[in-house]
Amino acid sequence: MEYKDTLLMPKTAFPMRGNLPNREPQIQEKWNEMNIYQKVQEHTKDRPKYILHDGPPYANGDIHIGHALNKILKDFIVRFKSMTGYNAPYVPGWDTHGLPIEQALTNKGVKRKEMTIAEFRKLCEEYALGQIDSQREQFKRLGVRADWENPYITLKPAYEAQQIKVFGEMAKKGYIYKGKKPVYWSPTSESALAEAEIEYKDKQSPSIYVGFKVKEGKGVLSEDVQIVIWTTTPWTIPANLGISVHPDLTYVVVSEKGNKYLVAKDLLETVKTEIGFEEATIVQEVKGSELENIKALHPLYERESLVMLGEHVTTDAGTGCVHTAPGHGEDDFLVGQKYGLEVLCPVDDKGIMTNEAPGFEGLFYDKANKPITEALENAGALLKLTFITHSYPHDWRTKKPVIFRATAQWFASIKDFRKDLLDAVKETKWVPAWGETRLFNMVRDRGDWCISRQRAWGVPIPVFYAENGDSIITDATIEHISNLFREHGSNIWFEKSANELLPEGFTHPGSPNGKFTKETDIMDVWFDSGSSHQSVLEEREELQRPADLYLEGSDQYRGWFNSSLSTAVAVTGKAPYKGVLSHGFVLDGEGRKMSKSLGNVMVPAKVMNQLGADILRLWVASVDFQADVRVSDAILKQVTEGYRKIRNTFRFLLGNLSDFNPQKDALKYEELREVDQFMMVKLNNLIKNVTESYDKFEFSTIYHAINNFCTLDLSAFYLDFSKDVLYIEATENKERKAIQTVLYESLLSLTKLVAPILPHTADEVWEHITSVEEESVQLTDFPKVSEYSNDQELLDKWNKFMLLRDDVLKALEEARNQKVIGKSLQASITLYVNEDTNVLLNSIQENLKQLFIVSGFEVAGEYKAAPENALKLEHAAIVVSKADGETCERCWTVTPDVGEDKEHPTLCVRCASVVKESYSDLV
Repeated sequence: MEYKDTLLMPKTAFPMRGNLPNREPQIQEKWNEMNIYQKVQEHTKDRPKYILHDGPPYANGDIHIGHALNKILKDFIVRFKSMTGYNAPYVPGWDTHGLPIEQALTNKGVKRKEMTIAEFRKLCEEYALGQIDSQREQFKRLGVRADWENPYITLKPAYEAQQIKVFGEMAKKGYIYKGKKPVYWSPTSESALAEAEIEYKDKQSPSIYVGFKVKEGKGVLSEDVQIVIWTTTPWTIPANLGISVHPDLTYVVVSEKGNKYLVAKDLLETVKTEIGFEEATIVQEVKGSELENIKALHPLYERESLVMLGEHVTTDAGTGCVHTAPGHGEDDFLVGQKYGLEVLCPVDDKGIMTNEAPGFEGLFYDKANKPITEALENAGALLKLTFITHSYPHDWRTKKPVIFRATAQWFASIKDFRKDLLDAVKETKWVPAWGETRLFNMVRDRGDWCISRQRAWGVPIPVFYAENGDSIITDATIEHISNLFREHGSNIWFEKSANELLPEGFTHPGSPNGKFTKETDIMDVWFDSGSSHQSVLEEREELQRPADLYLEGSDQYRGWFNSSLSTAVAVTGKAPYKGVLSHGFVLDGEGRKMSKSLGNVMVPAKVMNQLGADILRLWVASVDFQADVRVSDAILKQVTEGYRKIRNTFRFLLGNLSDFNPQKDALKYEELREVDQFMMVKLNNLIKNVTESYDKFEFSTIYHAINNFCTLDLSAFYLDFSKDVLYIEATENKERKAIQTVLYESLLSLTKLVAPILPHTADEVWEHITSVEEESVQLTDFPKVSEYSNDQELLDKWNKFMLLRDDVLKALEEARNQKVIGKSLQASITLYVNEDTNVLLNSIQENLKQLFIVSGFEVAGEYKAAPENALKLEHAAIVVSKADGETCERCWTVTPDVGEDKEHPTLCVRCASVVKESYSDLV
């Protein structure tokens, strides 16, 4: 007979190869057919809510690896919460307004100037919705479970209607005002920008030192003194109206080759080196506060430059005398306001110098640097010109430099509710904890928020103007515009006249003729997305405000976290979130930023086509996402190996449970052998640790815990020695049932524990578990920790055994290297142990030969009595020799009793007994 036919070998249709790129789309199609999102919501409908509010990605272009990291992390959390007692709806969103979409249409050849604003906006909307459709399919391919058919989109009428209400409520409280002050201005975008739209890059700029001659010294300075300023923006010199000094600094007048110059004493040595002063003898010292209201001559124009006191002056660089142009800097503006200076801004929307800069009109501001510097030199005012490379603000969309430029803009006054904002920051739970300090400092230090933009594609600022210029923002107008937008969308603002948009019969004392105009600016896109707590959390019945969690990249402390906080606190007095979790950026394998020029961009679609979404998801789980993370082909290859181990574990578990019926075959914990109980305790500890780690967002801990359980606890120990029982013993053998009980509990628990991270694989495994009723693992709950997990005495005992087993494995490996044995079943081991280890071994009821996977075993004496040929290790001295006897044809054990059963002369007694009892029909 063929004895191999009598072995109970694993049987399962679960394939060894994942073939994820082909199999995952089939699984996702099944999810679509069963409407898994709605089924999960129905399954969890009576539970308390957990709301993770999705920050909207921008609807332009394919998703990148950072998008994948973000959406996968959110999916981990939502899936976990829905399996641990919560109803966790997840509504994805998109940010759809702003310059990039306008630019994309221009690049496609759309002639904006040849159509109305309303027509252009229609094209923008169509483009944005097309981008959403594309990105939605890419996000779905990641395996992200969401209400994909009902996302929130910032261009939708209902969203815009609520945004108008947020604006109106802030205006009602006095937080919205219009004023002329310097803001970040992008000449390439022809629009104001918020701080969140600024990024810093290196730029080469001219560095000039200029002397301003004193005109009226007020008895403090003589009129032959030049006040020395330093600037890297010569183009702002035509806008100079003053010089700022610090009241507490000491300033010195120095004599250099017959000329006198004023600088801060602390910066004198630096200035001498930079300008090239050789003598610079100090002839006078004066306190900064004494210089107030001295007047200097502008070096290019016949006007005065006022010396003012400013706390913003530092000794970090320069001369301690700061060139002040109120139209081109925030500190300049503030000190200028204090001293009653006008806000001069001789640069237009495109960055072109105007006729308020005589001699330089028509020049692009950056091109004006050279002629202005030459004019200063001709005037004898230029003391030094060099060039420096420094960090400079750039438009994060066009990647071009920005300028500070004073224009009339709409602002949200942060200072009026700054304390409430800071209190809200303190009341929020931040992960990582440093997020609190970061946002707190940003809110503490930020100026008022410029919320207007001079573009076409966005939500209009709902303000009307009377004939006398008065701004009109009333409850009635806000309510009316909100309702119009909800019914028609915001395009109606550009399709109708102001009078048509106002409530019927509206009157205003500033418009005796009944004529009105409307604001043409749109809102900052951060106001759009920052209103989502109102437009989504409040608008949608299945959600609630505040959300439990906002989760975005660390750049959103200055972006969405910040704008959402500002609008929510302004409107409700509270933060829109209870907790904020941030992640880092994705870098290549060498820690470099990804860029097309370097050729190191990792595209999610390509990874999924080659390896599968679950590999990408497992990578996300494997990294410390709160810091910057790395990804490369080599890193993904390592992750794939980890996946393979997990998959092979599932396959082994499934294969050895093909004849197991948990309803009638499963044993109670008390009926199990100690080694089986040990594994049940280990499993329970895994469940406990993994559940806690999900709660703490420590996904890499989960990855390592599950990987270690599969490879060390199961594969390298329990499954390894269990094969001798699972394959060899009869179907009804109690030890076999005990092991299968452990395998079954491990299979169910592991499938559920990995389900948030590996949803495709988990559902594929679930399909092959014949005893379960639910059609998807997503419709089940996490395993609960059993009371026996606290059996510390059992754990301690078997952990000691595992240390001894490590020593035995080392001795077997050594013997294998010395050709004493081949496979471990050819070995007989003799142990010499101390008293504690002897007691441990005597207390174990299980077959020790089986546990060590050897054919012979004995304890021959004390550790100190071990012979010279013993390998002396920490827990035992071990002699490995060849086992006596013959090799059983069926179980491969080497034993003297092979051949004792005459019917089966090539089998050991155990195998002969099993064959005769269970396979008599094959004999």
